[in-house]
Amino acid sequence: MLTSIDYEFVQSVLTFWDRLSENEKKLTLDNITPVQYLKGTNIHNGEYDCIGVLLIKSGELRIYISSNEGKEITLSRLRSNDVCVLSASCILDNITFDVNIDAEQDSDILLINAGFYKQLCKQNIYADGFTDKKIIDHFSEVMWAMEQILFMSFDRRLAIFLSDEMTRNQTEVIELTHEQIAKYIGSAREVVTRMLKYFSREGIVELSRGGVRIINKKRLKELTLE
Repeated sequence: MLTSIDYEFVQSVLTFWDRLSENEKKLTLDNITPVQYLKGTNIHNGEYDCIGVLLIKSGELRIYISSNEGKEITLSRLRSNDVCVLSASCILDNITFDVNIDAEQDSDILLINAGFYKQLCKQNIYADGFTDKKIIDHFSEVMWAMEQILFMSFDRRLAIFLSDEMTRNQTEVIELTHEQIAKYIGSAREVVTRMLKYFSREGIVELSRGGVRIINKKRLKELTLE
């Protein structure tokens, strides 16, 4: 059962809402289910998993690919007010997304039924355009992740990650373990640990158990541009 707050949230994140007919609006709301995912839950697993479109009210999701050997590369992380269409791979004609989606934090989600959403996109060009833009956004994130892995030095990749986390969370303290950082940037924990120790010797960060404090923002910024 959706609440009045849910209604307002749907209207704010689905930017094509005002372009829907009254019947389409009603059907959309009828096809939305509130769900909660606990931290660590695998929400979507591969191209044949088609749970629907995710509207993220709160929490954090991680989209990633994994190899047969278990190595993971994080493609993007989604937070409050984001919309994920990769969880509804069956609605994406001629495009295959073999990705996994995990809940990185306890997350409150509004889930739009995949079958209904596919039909909505077929009959409403504004919903279809919205979905196309989300797909393009996802592709841009994938290309950025691949560019970092293939063409950037590791110290720059790590500096960009730390800088982005500091900006995202509005704090100089990044409460992530070396293992978590490695997972997010597609590297090994040992490599992350060595580089963080180097950053520490250079006076850029302070290391603590389960966290990193940025103490030289200027030098960190310089590393992101080198």
